[in-house]
Amino acid sequence: MAKLILTHEVTGLGTAGDVVEVKNGYARNYLLPRGFALTWTKGGEKQVQSIKAARAAREIASLEDAQQLAAKLSGKPVTLTVKAGESGRLFGTVKQADVAFAVEAAGLGAIDKRKVELTEHIKSVGNYQATVRLHEEVSAVIDLKVVAG
Repeated sequence: MAKLILTHEVTGLGTAGDVVEVKNGYARNYLLPRGFALTWTKGGEKQVQSIKAARAAREIASLEDAQQLAAKLSGKPVTLTVKAGESGRLFGTVKQADVAFAVEAAGLGAIDKRKVELTEHIKSVGNYQATVRLHEEVSAVIDLKVVAG
C-alpha cells in the first residue's frame, strides 16, 4: 500500500489535503502521473496545511450560500454555443471549463471548473446534464443545452 497526499479532489477517494492509503498500482499508474497526489513524507504536513488553506479559499464559505447557488443553478438551463458540423457533431468536446464559463456568462454565479462532473462525453448538439459539487454536502444538477453556433 502507498501512502499519498491528495492535491486534487478524487471522486470516491477524498479531497485535496487528505492523506490516503491506496494500492501501489493505482498510485503509480493513475494518481501520481496525473498530479492528483504526492508521495507522503514526514515533512509533508506542511504541504497538507498549505493545500487545505488553498482549498478553503476556493470553496464556498457556508452551507447556506451553497444551497442558494444550487437552487439558482437547478432552476435554469444553461446554453453552450459551440462550433459544430452539418450533422450536429462538435469540433472537439465540451469540457468542464466550458460549462463553468457558460454558467458564469449566464449570470448564475461563478463555479470552479474542478467541481464540475460530466457524466458523459459531449460530442454532439443536444440536451445534457452536469453535476456541480458546491460544498461537501451540496451538489446541483445543471441542465445543459448545447447548440451549434
